[in-house]
Amino acid sequence: MRVTFPRPADHEVAYAVVERDDGVVYRLLGGRAGTALPHDIRHLIVERELGVTDGIWGGIAAGAVFAGMRQLRGRRPPHAAEHPAERRRGYRDRMLRAELLADLVEKVAALGNPTPDEIRRLSAAKVPVLRDAVPSPEALATAACALQVEAARWARLRPGQELRYEWPSSRVRIPGQARRRGSP
Repeated sequence: MRVTFPRPADHEVAYAVVERDDGVVYRLLGGRAGTALPHDIRHLIVERELGVTDGIWGGIAAGAVFAGMRQLRGRRPPHAAEHPAERRRGYRDRMLRAELLADLVEKVAALGNPTPDEIRRLSAAKVPVLRDAVPSPEALATAACALQVEAARWARLRPGQELRYEWPSSRVRIPGQARRRGSP
C-alpha cells in the first residue's frame, strides 16, 4: 500500500492519498495543516517502526474503511460494505492500542534522548492499561527517533510538496471480516 501526504498551505485541511494493494484509492482527511507532523503520519511511523500490523494502517491495508475516508477510484471487493459497523466494533481495541502507542512514542520523542529507565517510567504512567503489551524501551526509543526524523522532514516541506510511504503488504484479518475461500 502506498500512502502520500501532500503538504497543503497552513490552516487548510490536511489529507492523505491511500492507494491500497487491491487498487482502491481513498482520500483520508486529517486535521488542519501546519509545520507540526500530521496525526496520520505519526500513526503510520509508530505502527511501522513497532511492527503493529493490526493497528490503523494495517487495518486500512487489510480493507477497513474508517470515518474520514472517501473513495476516489477503484472498485471495492464484493461484500466489502457489508457489516462495516461490526468490523469497526471488533477493531476498536486494536485502534485504541495503536492510539496509545502513538501517544507514548510522541512523548518519548519529546524527551530528546531519554534513558531506558525514563522510558519505562513514562510507559507506566502514560499507558498503564497496556501493562505487558508495551514494547521495550529500546523499541520505543527507535520509534521516537524515526518520529523525530519524519517531523523534521515534514517541517521542511513547502506547500505542494509531499511525503510518500510504503506500508508492508502483509495482510491482517479484521475481526468480523469473512474469510475468502482458500484463505487461512
